[in-house]
Amino acid sequence: MTASNQPIGQQAGWILLTAMVPMVWGTTYIVTTHLLPEGHPVFAAFMRTLPPGLIALALSRQLPRGRWWWKSLVLGGLNMAAFFPLLFVTAQRLPGGVAATLGAVQPIVIAFLAVLILHERLSGWRLWWGITGMAGVGMVVLGPDAALDPLGVLAGLAGATSMGAGVVLTKKWGRPEHVNAVGLAGWQLTAAGLLLAIPALVLDGIPEPIDAGAWAGYAWLGLIGALLTYTIWFAGIRHLSVTPTALLGLLSPLTAALLGALIAGESLTLLQVTGFTIALTALVTGQLPPPSRAQPFRPKEIQ
Repeated sequence: MTASNQPIGQQAGWILLTAMVPMVWGTTYIVTTHLLPEGHPVFAAFMRTLPPGLIALALSRQLPRGRWWWKSLVLGGLNMAAFFPLLFVTAQRLPGGVAATLGAVQPIVIAFLAVLILHERLSGWRLWWGITGMAGVGMVVLGPDAALDPLGVLAGLAGATSMGAGVVLTKKWGRPEHVNAVGLAGWQLTAAGLLLAIPALVLDGIPEPIDAGAWAGYAWLGLIGALLTYTIWFAGIRHLSVTPTALLGLLSPLTAALLGALIAGESLTLLQVTGFTIALTALVTGQLPPPSRAQPFRPKEIQ
């Protein structure tokens, strides 16, 4: 059932459920900077993909068939194998505010990719709310210490583009009838883990030591931040339109900023509260269909 022919209540339920996913993803920055060993972004991405991917395969007992072998490899590469290391590089090289604002570019990227890949018409309504939401996120998270490390900025933009392409292709290719959402997540996570295995060992190596906090961080990012969230995310993409769904991603940087403020004990300024309001307004309004243009009044002809 597509988004256009779903009952309103069912569609709202899927929106609320799918919105939980970017909120969980918003914990990535705080977990990365406070729990994980520094300087091992590819290894962190590997730990977030292969272990939960194998667990998902064991739970679903479903393997790809035919073309889905290479499709899983492509989707796993875009959604995770490329995105996760770029995300960790961004988180480690940029202040949280800059990293979050770069992540907020993703709905705009997806809006244009949907035109190129899905042949959808570019929605000025959704594009406007995407830009407005990014501006709101910037008001929340950018500050005077927002230093721009070139490599971090490139990593952030590349990550947004990579996952944006993965989201659009996930919508285009759908899901085979014989597989459930857990199985689809397992295929992609496992494919991503296999792609990352050698780079993780060669480029990063195994961090020493991995303390209890790091193990807890890897477990959270893998089991909750990958296995659970991607299962919900792929199910949500199947039931919702891709561009408004992408706007839900604004919840990720907002959650990251809110957690940072709570953990650091900082109070939100008036500017930040205003930014929160703008971003949330863009997120909610972007789920609504564009307002239809009123038909011009034409008097009946006199017979």
